[in-house]
Amino acid sequence: MFDIHCSRQSTARHVFCGIWGTAAYLLVLGRMDETCEMKYKVVDSPLGKLEISGCERGLHGIKLHGGKTPDTGPAEAAAPAEQLGGSGAVLEPLLQCVAWLDAYFREPAVLEGLPVPALHHPIFQKESFTRQVLWKLLTLVKFGETVSYQQLAALAGNPRAARAVGGAMRSNPIPILIPCHRVVCSSGAMGNYSGGVGVKEWLLAHEGRPAGKAARGGGSRATGSWRGALGSTASSQPAGRD
Repeated sequence: MFDIHCSRQSTARHVFCGIWGTAAYLLVLGRMDETCEMKYKVVDSPLGKLEISGCERGLHGIKLHGGKTPDTGPAEAAAPAEQLGGSGAVLEPLLQCVAWLDAYFREPAVLEGLPVPALHHPIFQKESFTRQVLWKLLTLVKFGETVSYQQLAALAGNPRAARAVGGAMRSNPIPILIPCHRVVCSSGAMGNYSGGVGVKEWLLAHEGRPAGKAARGGGSRATGSWRGALGSTASSQPAGRD
């Protein structure tokens, strides 16, 4: 495993990026007074309809509108996206997100080789503990792994902030891609989830982790990628405080 961090600043934006393994991640930070021209897509999934939103700079959100928990395995792929809002050509961040979700539900083995959309939700446009938590969760806790709230707090640089991690999970604008469903209680209990505990259980089962199984060392298939990072959080993507 290796990581690369870079920053570029101009009058219009910052860019923070990182590479872990074969996957690259990008946060694009615009000025707080900038207004994004939003585009929207909706895709079908085993969890129901997912609404994807973003601008030309990056992804803003994924919303779960389905309100259902499937009682069968996720055999169906995300259907071709239907445009709900905006005009003109489909933006690259939205296309990348649709492709990522399609692979997540149909062929998870290819996820590591897919580009992850740049992120441009306002929560990523200022330094905060929440942003650091979400960034660590995205880059370090992989498919099939779980991490406890306390362990994720330690990854973000404050092992005493488990309660604040819970708040960060509630603030996550991009569920599934930023996998807040992989954050569980130290006892192995599911904990809360914005899409409902049933959806969280389904997502974990889809990733090969039986519901109710206690996390050991932070993950059911922990690879050491995030455990090794526990001692080196200070040099990673810039952190802040809520």
